[in-house]
Amino acid sequence: MQNDKKQGVLLVNLGTPDEPTAPAVKRFLSQFLHDKRVVDMTRWLWCPLLHGAILPIRAPKVAKLYQSVWMDDGSPLMVYSKRQVEKLRKRVDMPVELGMTYGNPSLQAGVEALLAQGVEEVIVLPLYPQYSGTTTAAVSDGLTKAFKNIPVMPAYRFIRDYHDHPLYIKALAESVKRVWEQKGKGDYLLCSYHGIPKRYADNGDIYPNHCDRTTTLLARELGLEPNQIGMTYQSRFGREEWLQPYTDKTLETLPGKGIKNLDIMSPAFSSDCLETLEEISEECREIFMENGGSRFNFIPCLNDDDLHIEMMAELIKS
Repeated sequence: MQNDKKQGVLLVNLGTPDEPTAPAVKRFLSQFLHDKRVVDMTRWLWCPLLHGAILPIRAPKVAKLYQSVWMDDGSPLMVYSKRQVEKLRKRVDMPVELGMTYGNPSLQAGVEALLAQGVEEVIVLPLYPQYSGTTTAAVSDGLTKAFKNIPVMPAYRFIRDYHDHPLYIKALAESVKRVWEQKGKGDYLLCSYHGIPKRYADNGDIYPNHCDRTTTLLARELGLEPNQIGMTYQSRFGREEWLQPYTDKTLETLPGKGIKNLDIMSPAFSSDCLETLEEISEECREIFMENGGSRFNFIPCLNDDDLHIEMMAELIKS
């Protein structure tokens, strides 16, 4: 049966502060860290801790980090997300809008922008290659809330993940090869994924399985042996145990194992952002070099790379 509803695409990412200031960062982090998908602590314990200690201390520090990576047109995540939207519009014959789980433009604003163009069925593409309840499921929760405020809820299709999609793996491999051509091939390729608390995986989150699968397929695509590639988890927060091995701890030990020339990438991020441009490219470089490393090659995210956009178009068409 042919679908004659007018379709549109909602590209979704996590979100970003509106500006690199402490108040804007505080607003953004407050919304993000209030989500039970992200922090599942009992509210009466978590909220006083969040508002009394974490946000007042963390917001000014994080604002300074954002200032160090802020681009002329805004936050890197926002700049690259807008470029992805523009390029995707040219590839698919339907409206494409952007929505963020936290911050602006909101998921509701993205859906309303599509409805204003006569869209009756929304194809939702969260830009998280590997599924996690902390990210992908949070998009689904956010959409449910958004639909409560819309008189007629549109039909929608939800693309849950693409961690093993051939074009995604190919795009990652091509981004590595480009850096190898420009700077030479390192001794080792480290894939650093965003971490989640280990407890979430123990309770059934399939995220680490997806990260494993992506790394295995990338190794195969690049023809790398197991001793030439590895995976770790970054960006842990709080005191509880997160998925291991940790990126920072691993970087301390690699030079001692004879790995002096390192290539590093973050396959879980579809756009460069604070966690890649500052945490990986700056902080992690420092850790590696201080512990005896010679060369640290940061491989940018796929951003608005043509193969990345082609993959999105393929996901939408299928």
